Amino acid sequence: MTQGVMWTGFNLFILSLLVLDLKVFNRNSHIVSIKEALGWSAFWIILSLLFNLGVYHFSGTKPAIDFLAGYLLEKSLSVDNLFVFILLFSYFKVPASYQHKVLFWGIIGALIMRALFIFGGIALISRFHWLIYLFGLFLVYTGVKLSLDKDEEIHPENNPILKLFRRWMPITENYENDSFFVRRAGKLMATPLFVVVLVVESTDVMFAVDSIPAIFAVTLDPFIVYTSNVFAILGLRALYFALAGMMKMFTYLNYGLSVILVFIGIKMLLSEYLHISTLWALGIIAIILLVSILASVIKDHSAST
Repeated sequence: MTQGVMWTGFNLFILSLLVLDLKVFNRNSHIVSIKEALGWSAFWIILSLLFNLGVYHFSGTKPAIDFLAGYLLEKSLSVDNLFVFILLFSYFKVPASYQHKVLFWGIIGALIMRALFIFGGIALISRFHWLIYLFGLFLVYTGVKLSLDKDEEIHPENNPILKLFRRWMPITENYENDSFFVRRAGKLMATPLFVVVLVVESTDVMFAVDSIPAIFAVTLDPFIVYTSNVFAILGLRALYFALAGMMKMFTYLNYGLSVILVFIGIKMLLSEYLHISTLWALGIIAIILLVSILASVIKDHSAST
């Protein structure tokens, strides 16, 4: 199968799923139940694993393992986004029935930005290999910083993009159903719902800066990097609605994510001297996640008894 056919087929497939999501399954704003969210989470995970089997069939074992490692890595790092979504929705008092729409358009923007980061990063590393060590140092720094930031706070009012937007676009005081823009006395105005989308999009840039370099430690194959990112992000919205009420239970998850970032950073720094296979890296990441989740559950159970 040629590269052109793979890229075209994959993007058309993802586009058709997004159109079905927006125009058929979620045409009307509604509160997403835990049952519905779990169903969609299962759907995206199964679809990702089926795609992984397709990679194995058409490209072989190594690309399939690289995809699985990249998917698990991006999926685990994207969990940190869920904490931010919770804080943002609480800060802006977003009605539960509108949160799905915000996350849908937020994820569309994230897919576009991730594609730009991926192709830009691969092009730079291919030309300037020493950048891999810079990325490694950055991941180690980010991992250590994440472990020290115990009480996460957000200050959307300090977001420079939001400040710039408010200078030239008036914003309504209240939500206008699920509309992003309305007209008042012939004047176009943005609604607070669009402001939330804007903040979500700009916040994702920071997460992309952390997660994209991490997957470069697994592979520099643009198709594998891109597809694993896409599947991890597409399942993020359903994961939010499935876990939003339980996120406070995962006390040690942030520590687990910080250890993963430090591990990947060290792997990049020592790539010329110590080779850690993708399969081993995949196992280490899975063990770190499992240990942090189990420790969190045990602590939560102990605290409630």
